[in-house]
Amino acid sequence: MHPVTAEVTERIAERSRATRADYLARMESARSAGTGRAKLSCANWAHAFAAESDGTKTMMRDPAAPNLAIVSAYNDMLSAHQPLERFPAIIKQAAREAGAAAQYAGGAPAMCDGVTQGRPGMELSLFSRDVIAMATAVALTHDAFDAALMLGVCDKIVPGLTMGALSFGHLPVIFVPAGPMTSGVSNHEKARVRALYAQGQATREELLDSEMASYHGPGTCTFYGTANSNQMMMEMAGLHLPGAAFVHPNTPLRDALTAAAAKRAVEIRDGANAYAPMAQVVGVKSVVNMLAGLLATGGSTNHTLHLIAMGRAAGVLLTWEDFDDLSRVTPLIARVYPNGAEDVNAFHAAGGMAFVVRQLLDAGLAHDDVLTVAGQGLRRYQAEPFLDGGKLVWREGAARSLNRDILRPVDDPFHTEGGLRLLKGPLGRAVMKTSSMKPDHLVVEAPAAVFESQDDLQAAYHRGELDRDFVAVVRFQGPQANGMPELHNLTPPLGVLLDKGFKVALVTDGRMSGASGKVPAAIHVTPEAADGGPLARVRDGDVIRLDAHNGTLEIKVDTHEFMGRERAKAPPSVPGYGRELFGLMRRAAGTADTGACSLFEAA
Repeated sequence: MHPVTAEVTERIAERSRATRADYLARMESARSAGTGRAKLSCANWAHAFAAESDGTKTMMRDPAAPNLAIVSAYNDMLSAHQPLERFPAIIKQAAREAGAAAQYAGGAPAMCDGVTQGRPGMELSLFSRDVIAMATAVALTHDAFDAALMLGVCDKIVPGLTMGALSFGHLPVIFVPAGPMTSGVSNHEKARVRALYAQGQATREELLDSEMASYHGPGTCTFYGTANSNQMMMEMAGLHLPGAAFVHPNTPLRDALTAAAAKRAVEIRDGANAYAPMAQVVGVKSVVNMLAGLLATGGSTNHTLHLIAMGRAAGVLLTWEDFDDLSRVTPLIARVYPNGAEDVNAFHAAGGMAFVVRQLLDAGLAHDDVLTVAGQGLRRYQAEPFLDGGKLVWREGAARSLNRDILRPVDDPFHTEGGLRLLKGPLGRAVMKTSSMKPDHLVVEAPAAVFESQDDLQAAYHRGELDRDFVAVVRFQGPQANGMPELHNLTPPLGVLLDKGFKVALVTDGRMSGASGKVPAAIHVTPEAADGGPLARVRDGDVIRLDAHNGTLEIKVDTHEFMGRERAKAPPSVPGYGRELFGLMRRAAGTADTGACSLFEAA
């Protein structure tokens, strides 16, 4: 192992000793209570399969016959989740062939950040993760299952499914993705039209034509944002079948992988020789592996929240210091849009996850000695799935990159570091993504321009007030203030100003999109302004300095004067669009550096 990876892994294990032990004890207690359906009374059990066919009823009367839970985030509005409509039928047929039953145990809500960007609904987005976790627990709490299959892909859905399923970690759990849509208009062209529209040089019709050419069919959006970072991490965690992440939907190979997941779930249930409970698959080393993959591929900054929350659900306590330390030794070996020119389909064709896994293991930056749903050892994920005469087989994946503009080996990376930096200073703690920034943008010092919302900043931009050097401070955007919406609408105007040669940066207690890229941004600032954080004292004209090299976030104001200022007050919460239903979650939310979660007590 790389010495820093080994040291960080050990300190996470030590920090998590009590919480991990408590979690594992709870999971062992659940396991030792026996198979769920064996504990159910005849009336309980009859309720559980009253609507099944006669053949399935006959099977489910047998106490030795396994029963699989299907938990799905299907809806037909999300391109990534629309293909999931077909999956339960495929899973049920495969389960029957393996001598098992499978039941659609429950659905989880799945909202699309791409639809709600800049809209009031985005204020529900982060906490939809916690709702999904609870919905998953509701689905599994019937306690009638031997294993579970999680159907979901996008931003908050996979973290939420993971957190919920970990509450039933005595069960084997396999994640079953849908895959990315085929490639559409080039990312360069899409970004060009967006920039023109931001400057008033393209019409809405031209913008819509461009966006429709990009988002044009079933499957995940093809840029490397949070959704595709999710799929990468499920491979690194050993929760997918190997190579399942980036196979297109509605293809024979995708259907074969979906069926194989059901059959594998039967093979790894308790009582079978290959028992692989989720509680043992997701542990300290697999969390480190997920983080290594995130850093090596330039993945979404949203996972500085989600991965922490997912780890906590398994009793693993991760910190931003762990992200920072591993980022400094994990080289960036992938460039996928917005960090590069090409999309995830090109990444997959160039060698994809099999290449990434091989590189990280060979360099000692990831742990091989982990349990996965495919068996012991992460090396199994160096393989890629193929159809051979209609039969699903795995072969060794690419040992070398097939396109060095997209994938490179560890000894010749795009950058020697992973591109996530922890910033600390008088304004609090924040994270900054540096993997797609130019070197001269890594340090920005300029006067503050303070805004209470992204709409206010956009209005100032359109009035021509921001053609200058400035650090935009967009505050009261944290989880306790308004649910921590993504501020993706800031990217086009700030990017335009950056291209004009101005020194521009963003400091916010909100989130940026998983697709954010070139604009220097200190995000997730904690403590947030609504919780008494220093951002509430910042005024227009205060000089702010972001320094990614030294990991600092400073304000050039006398400390005594700064601390004596009256804090700005948070704007009142606005009802509507369901936001009033999430008040309890906002009040219960933890800080960004503990996952911004409303489900856990402070560790």
